[in-house]
Amino acid sequence: MKIAILALQGAFGEHEQIFRNLGAETILIRNLSDWSNFMSSPFGGMRGGAIPGGESTAMMRIMKDEGLLEPLRQAILDGLPVFGTCAGLIMLDRNHLDVMDITARRNAYGRQLGSFNTEEEFAGIGRVPMTFIRAPYIEQAGPEVEILARVDGKAVSARQGNMLVTAFHPELADDTRIHELFLSMVLK
Repeated sequence: MKIAILALQGAFGEHEQIFRNLGAETILIRNLSDWSNFMSSPFGGMRGGAIPGGESTAMMRIMKDEGLLEPLRQAILDGLPVFGTCAGLIMLDRNHLDVMDITARRNAYGRQLGSFNTEEEFAGIGRVPMTFIRAPYIEQAGPEVEILARVDGKAVSARQGNMLVTAFHPELADDTRIHELFLSMVLK
C-alpha cells in the first residue's frame, strides 16, 4: 500500500511517520513530477492520498502553480481514497477542490490563541484525542456525508465515499486509530 502525502506545508512529516509505522509506504508530493511518479507506480489500486493541515489558500495556490490541482482533483473523483486534516478538510470542500459535499468554516475556533485539545467520541472508534489549531468545522454537509465526530455540536469529522476529513490534527497524537481507519478505506 502506498500513500501520497501532499508536502507543501504543515505536519506532513508527522503523517508520514504514522503511515510508515502502520506499514504503508509513503511518497511526499511537492510537484507534478512527484504526483506522476506516484500515479504510475504499480500498486494494484492500493494507494491513497493525504492532505495535511497548513494554510489552505497558500496550499491551493501552490497546487495550482505546480500543476497539481486538476490531477489531484480528478484522481479523487476517480476514486482515490483521500484523508484531509484541518486545511485538508477545507481544500476538499465545495468552495475549493469541490470533491466532497461539505462547506467548511475556516478558522472557526479563532486564531492561534484559540487552539485547544479535547477528547470526544468518534463514530466506530470511541473517544479520541483531538488537537485543534486555527481549525475549521463543517458548516454544511450534503445527504451522502456521514458525520463521524462533533465538538460542542459542531461537525469536526466526516466521511463521504472515498474521502475522510478531520478538522483536528490526529497526526499530533499518539493514537493512530483514525489513520488506521483511513488505511482500511484504501484496502477496500
